[in-house]
Parts: sequence; structure tokens; C-alpha cells
Amino acid sequence: MTAAIGPTYLERLAVRTATVRTALCLGVDPDPEALPARFSADLRGVEAFTEVLLDAALPYAAAVKPNLAFFEAFGADGLAALERLRLRIPSGVPVVIDAKRGDIGSTAARQAVALYDRLGADAITVSPYLGSEAITPLLDRPERFAYVLCRTSNPGAGELQDLQVAGDLDAEWPSEPLYVRIARRVSLWNERFGTAGLVVGATAPDEMALLRSVAPELAFLVPGIGAQGGDVDATMANGPAAGGDAAGRPGGGLLVNISRGIAGAAKGAPDPAAALAAAAAEWSARLPVLQSRP
Repeated sequence: MTAAIGPTYLERLAVRTATVRTALCLGVDPDPEALPARFSADLRGVEAFTEVLLDAALPYAAAVKPNLAFFEAFGADGLAALERLRLRIPSGVPVVIDAKRGDIGSTAARQAVALYDRLGADAITVSPYLGSEAITPLLDRPERFAYVLCRTSNPGAGELQDLQVAGDLDAEWPSEPLYVRIARRVSLWNERFGTAGLVVGATAPDEMALLRSVAPELAFLVPGIGAQGGDVDATMANGPAAGGDAAGRPGGGLLVNISRGIAGAAKGAPDPAAALAAAAAEWSARLPVLQSRP
């Protein structure tokens, strides 16, 4: 791994977090069927609404997280729209592209080019299921970052993530749920690359607390607050890193994603932009920057 030639992702995130004084990550999941009435339920409407969303909410957000699927669904035109929207986001605002990638080494290398180089992602979400072979090309970018799916916020997350795995005598790891083992593995990957964090859902507060004890140094990206009803207080208590490179920085590396909780405010509003700005300001205030725990 080569050394970063500029500020790392966590350094850039800390600067932005200190500026806006919040851990709010603006989720961009533009569902055509959920747009306000004045926006058409097609790509043109999606792009127009997203422009309004970005302009209204960016002043209150530490980062932006576009969900790639909502643009991929429109094919090449959708990806072109995402590229245009990416250019709309100021360089000082980190962009996390929610892609959930991870494949054999050669494929993952091309995924890194597509997401980091073509779409301009500062960070991405990735799957650990194929192991370190799939993760390495996505982590071996010293100025980028990868959030690894660990304990997710969806209702069916426990079906696989809660499965008990055998202890590892060599590593002195006990028998434990799969999501905990993933966190231990990601900690090892982060020791090597310095570019790995975890996706941990706010709908699983007890699991989040356990993961923070197992991986005190990892930055967390937390979905599941807002429309999914996740626990805000538990997230703000256990989300910031307690060690490593993220600790001691504004927010402790924590990002809390809010998507529908902001975008939905425009539905039926006489002034969508004003409603979006007000919702973003409210969530920003509910997710204040925390100092890392001693």
C-alpha cells in the first residue's frame, strides 16, 4: 500500500464534520414513486428533485450518500445523471456511494475504478462475503474509504448475520455471531490499510454497543434512523470511535444516514426546497458532533 498523497478520507470527513457540527449524512435514494407531485416519476423528475434536495440540505450535512441502485435502474442515462449530480456537490463534502460491492480480485479492481475514479466516490459500501480477496482492491486506495456491511438495519439482517460461528483458537476469538467476527476481520484489514469502517444499523442498538467494544477504532456508517425507527440516543452514545485514527476527531468518524426522513418532508409541501432545508436542519441538530469518549 502506498502512502496517501493528500488528506485521508477520515481527515476530510473530520474537517467537514467540524464545519457543520453534526454527524448527519444526507441519504439520496430518489424513488420515482415517492417524489412530490410537481416532479415527474421518471429520470428527469428524479434528477430535478435530487438537485433541489442537494441545494436545500447540503448546508446541514457532513456527507452525502447516493444509493447507486436508484440511478442504475435508469441504465446509462441514470449513471450520467448521477455523474452530473456528483459535480453539484462541493469538493469539501465527502460523498459515500452506497454500492455494496465486493467480488473476486480482478472484478473488485474494476469496481474500484468505476466507483472511485469514474463516479468520484470518496467512500463506498462493500460486502465482506467473499473475504479479503474481494476487499483488498477497494481498500488499497489510501485517500478513499470502504464501509463494510456488518450488522445491517433491515428486518431480515439476523438471518445470516446472527449465525454463530466457531471460535478461532489461533486468534483467540471465541464462538460468536457472524457479525462480530466480521468486525474483528475488518479491524485487521484496517490495521493494514487504514481505510476500513463498518455499516452498523441503528435498529440494532445492543449489537452496536457490542461492536463498538470489539472494534473501538473503526468508523461507523449508521443507517436505520428516521423512517426505520432506529435508536438515536444509542447511536450517538456508541457510534463515535473510541480509539484509532477516528477517535479524537470531530464526531469520532461517525456518520448517521437519513434518507426518507429528509426527502419525505417535500411530499405535499407548498415549497419543497424550504421543507427539505427545514428537515435537514432538524436532523442536523438531533445528531450533534460528539467528542470521543476517553
